[in-house]
Amino acid sequence: MTKQLHGLYAITDPALGEGERLYAQIEAAILGGARTIQYRDKSGDPSKRSEEATQLLALCRTHDIPLIINDDLALARQIKADGVHLGCDDIHLQQARRELGRSAIIGISCYNNLQQACDAESAGADYVAFGRFFTSATKPHAIQADIDLLKQAKKRLQVPVVAIGGITPENGAQLVQAGADMLAVIQGIFAQPDIHHTCRQFAKLFEDYQR
Repeated sequence: MTKQLHGLYAITDPALGEGERLYAQIEAAILGGARTIQYRDKSGDPSKRSEEATQLLALCRTHDIPLIINDDLALARQIKADGVHLGCDDIHLQQARRELGRSAIIGISCYNNLQQACDAESAGADYVAFGRFFTSATKPHAIQADIDLLKQAKKRLQVPVVAIGGITPENGAQLVQAGADMLAVIQGIFAQPDIHHTCRQFAKLFEDYQR
């Protein structure tokens, strides 16, 4: 499954799209070149979250790309999503593995901490994420990471490395060149007027710098 973890990683934001609009946004992102989708919704409406995630899972299945659920292990298990992404305050990786199974994709946020990433890999994570790398509208106070961290991570880790935080097609090239296997993007995709075109620009970075 980790062989699929490469390229543009599109992450949803309910402030930028919900319901039918969200579905259309994700479809445009996939057709533009997004290779992984993460459903991220911190609202307290479980029925809405379940309905949206189920619809997105069907869409992702049609295009044979994974759908990852942010933080919510119960939702991931309920809809049989491809995996879950966990932060430092979420459940333990090994519990997620027990509940979701060996084939599930489990990603871990490691912020700017290479040792935490190494530990996550040893514990069975399928990918690790670093960032923010640039000013982020979604998480303006998130921990800052630097590009050298990506280079170090690629030397020490076997699992895919994700970069996140304020990434655009213009500043993303340096992250891909430094070794990022995936670029995780929210505002840089879904706050843009032409999602398909923007995703095509992101996808081209991997074509140009990681052939």
